[in-house]
Amino acid sequence: MGTIKTTNIESISGSGTVTLGTSGETFALGSGVTLGAGFGIVEADQWRLTTTFTGDVEPIASNLERNDSTGFAVLGTGMSESSGIFTFPSTGYWIVRFIGVWYATNPNESRFCRASVQVTTNDSSYTTAGFGQTNVPIIDSAFTYATSTTETIVDVTDTANVKVRFAIDVEDATVSTSGETSKNETFMTFIRLAAT
Repeated sequence: MGTIKTTNIESISGSGTVTLGTSGETFALGSGVTLGAGFGIVEADQWRLTTTFTGDVEPIASNLERNDSTGFAVLGTGMSESSGIFTFPSTGYWIVRFIGVWYATNPNESRFCRASVQVTTNDSSYTTAGFGQTNVPIIDSAFTYATSTTETIVDVTDTANVKVRFAIDVEDATVSTSGETSKNETFMTFIRLAAT
């Protein structure tokens, strides 16, 4: 019944598990206390497509940038990207979300516009893990827009081998996937949820 003051708590062996509390108990943080790495969400990042393109792309390998809009800040180290391949900064359970925005200016209907999150666990072969789909309806002359969202949770056990990339597939090759350098239109969000 009192206060314990120390600078470090470790298991006896130095590699075991330290258990705090028991079932039904709650640990409260004092005012102004922050959690270090490994507790809570410690990584969050966003990237976006900066330039509009038409047709299919697998993967989106160029014209990508980290969100630099007013108010945005990376939490933690953030993702790294090379030729459309995104590498995670740390292991853990990550939620990966992909928002696709399309538009058309011709009178043709595109029955599908697809946004895919593709994952590799061997830094080689990719599998579609998240798949969002919408359509751009028949129009006359004005711009018509559509959007879809897909996401997946990735268990990143090895940052050298577990990676993600993104793809776009449209029925009508004249449909444009919307990119913008000043705000998020087609964009990706990465949030580390917990340790693996």
